[in-house]
Amino acid sequence: MLEKIIKTAEFLNSKGIIDPEAGIVLGTGLGGLTTEIDIQVEIPYKDIPEFPLSTVQGHAGKLIYGDFGGRKVVAMKGRFHYYEGYGSEQVTFPIRVMKELGIRALFLSNAAGGVNPEFRIGDIMIIEDHICLVDNPLIGPNDDRIGPRFPDMSVPYDRKLIEKAKNIAAGLGIPVTRGVYLSTTGPTFETPAEYRFFRIIGADAVGMSTVPEVITARHINIPVFAVSIITDLGVEGKIEYTTHESVQAAAEHSEEKMTRIMKELIAEM
Repeated sequence: MLEKIIKTAEFLNSKGIIDPEAGIVLGTGLGGLTTEIDIQVEIPYKDIPEFPLSTVQGHAGKLIYGDFGGRKVVAMKGRFHYYEGYGSEQVTFPIRVMKELGIRALFLSNAAGGVNPEFRIGDIMIIEDHICLVDNPLIGPNDDRIGPRFPDMSVPYDRKLIEKAKNIAAGLGIPVTRGVYLSTTGPTFETPAEYRFFRIIGADAVGMSTVPEVITARHINIPVFAVSIITDLGVEGKIEYTTHESVQAAAEHSEEKMTRIMKELIAEM
């Protein structure tokens, strides 16, 4: 795998993506953050060696490089998912390429269903921990040149970045919550019984992404900060018919607030 990572990174270097300080992955309905980036390079995934293609509505499928919060960043406008038919190694391949390009921290966002009864649609949840119900991306032979066979996951989300984000949000007057994110394979939304089960085992929000990216980042020793936008509720008595379009619309409603937090957080790196 290392050879593929280096090949892809060298291609991106040749296109002008040089020494980004932060990597960003934008979830469903959250690609608008890129309007705040002073874009210098923009490359469709289809033109990048070894990259899969994003097939989901609301995921533009472009890699973007430029200035954001006074820092050089490389941003994925759309991610890859297990339910698209990709293996976990393909889903997380771009994270490894970002590391090879030079990022020092990874910033993730997603749209999620809230199972915490105190949550409301539009809430911004800082992820403090997760539960993984998808294939672990580290299954299979391990390349010790990339990372350890058994990486520690006692602090999957960087505590310093979380504290900084909380302070930034407070200073901006933006309410945030904190919680545990649970990742499923999708592509179905959850049944009422599944929502109840996820809450019982400790989840505050549920989605179909992010956790494999976090595991991969920790494997290669990259600090992670992640947020969920609560786009629907999996709380008894509040469960409504959910569509991909309704999730996109709810995510877009809170996107501007998330962008402000991310921008200041990256500026303070």
